[in-house]
Amino acid sequence: MAKIYYEKDADMNFFKGKKVGIIGYGSQGRAHALNLKDSGVDVLVSELEGTPNYEKAVKDGFTPLSASDIAKKCDAIMMLAQDNVQPIIYRDFIAPNITEGKALGFAHGFSIHYNQIVPPANIDVFMVAPKGPGDLVREQFVQGQGVPCIVAVEQNHTGNALKLALAYAKGLGGTRCGVVETTFKEETETDLFGEQVVLCGGVTQLIKYAFETLVEAGYQPEVAYYETCHELKLIVDLIIERGIQGMREVISDTAEYGDMISGPEVVDEGVKENMEYVLADIQDGVFAKEWILENMVGRPVYKALKKQSEEHLIEEVGKKMRDMMPWLKKK
Repeated sequence: MAKIYYEKDADMNFFKGKKVGIIGYGSQGRAHALNLKDSGVDVLVSELEGTPNYEKAVKDGFTPLSASDIAKKCDAIMMLAQDNVQPIIYRDFIAPNITEGKALGFAHGFSIHYNQIVPPANIDVFMVAPKGPGDLVREQFVQGQGVPCIVAVEQNHTGNALKLALAYAKGLGGTRCGVVETTFKEETETDLFGEQVVLCGGVTQLIKYAFETLVEAGYQPEVAYYETCHELKLIVDLIIERGIQGMREVISDTAEYGDMISGPEVVDEGVKENMEYVLADIQDGVFAKEWILENMVGRPVYKALKKQSEEHLIEEVGKKMRDMMPWLKKK
């Protein structure tokens, strides 16, 4: 079982006299910077001048610096830019300026695990990854609560890398509810797997196939959208709140029986075998190499697949149906 840390296991005094630098002021970057600042940490941020995120950082009271300056001035540097640009930022700005005894942090292990960034041996390398979007991380912190985090240490040159990671997680509010210890390898591979086979790839493909099955059988696409896509949120919310069996206790007996009888017929052992193939590609680095190459050549496959998905009938119908639901409209 995993080791879980709480408030008593982390000491914010670790950051006394130290500066923490946040590279990237996106959703996570903003939440990390503001939460750490409110926790008494001396925080500096880096963002590209002229971008909306730069303006947001200024509005929040920060004076954004270059990534080079962050590496020079800060004791811990947190990389919160997107995976595909992290190696460039590290190569051009961090590596020439980071010195012995400093720490390099991540919220996802892709760049380290797949050797896109190879830090020198004389620094600490750690991970703190809140298990929720940046807006939620900030919102829960302001409310006096927190979002669970995972922490990992890849290099422990100073002997204090775990103390740093736990203090950082506490500054985000994570130790209020629990921080799970993992490794860069485990976080990276399970994160990619979950995204591809369930959370994003698996769910969206299941929705599309179900929608297509009903439409091809002659049912109206608007009704098909309701039954195969719109109502998914209700079920997911119940699972998150109560677990799978707790969800089944709330829905009708008819739905529960259909769940238990037909679910294994649709998602059968063959699907599990396909999942094992996906996992193998993640573990062997096949997916990572493919994605890295895709970015190097301008993302032609990515763009083609995205265009194909955008032109699917469910997107046209879905937009029309969502327009009928005022509670879904953006403020």
